[in-house]
Amino acid sequence: QVQLVESGGGLVQPGGSLRLSCTASGFTLDRYGIGWFRQAPGKEREGVSCIPSSGEGIFYLDSVKGRFTISRDNAKKTVYLQMNSLKPEDTAVYYCATTLRSWCTSERYRYTYWGQGTQVTVSS
Repeated sequence: QVQLVESGGGLVQPGGSLRLSCTASGFTLDRYGIGWFRQAPGKEREGVSCIPSSGEGIFYLDSVKGRFTISRDNAKKTVYLQMNSLKPEDTAVYYCATTLRSWCTSERYRYTYWGQGTQVTVSS
C-alpha cells in the first residue's frame, strides 16, 4: 500500500532545467523524510537530496548544491526536485524513497520504500 511514483524526467540541454515530482500514496507524507537518489549506468546509486518532515535540515549532494532545490507540498502528497543548470554528469535515473522516519539519512540501506524511477538525460 505504501507507494511512491516519480515523474518529470526527460531530455534537456546542458544548462537547462527540469522539475521532478514524487507523489505518495498509502501513507501520510508529511510525517516522513523523503530522499532523492540517482543512478547512472555502471555506477552505484547516490543520494542527491533529502527533506525531513519538518522541512528543516535539508541535505544536498555537494555537486548539486546551488543548482537543485527540494521542496514539499503536503496537501498534494508530493515532494519536488527542481533541477537547474543541468550538466551531462547529472544524467541518471532519479528515484525518490523514504525510510518511513521523520528524519533524513545518507545510509541507503535505511530507505526501504522506493519509486520506480524517472530518466533524466542532459545532452546537446
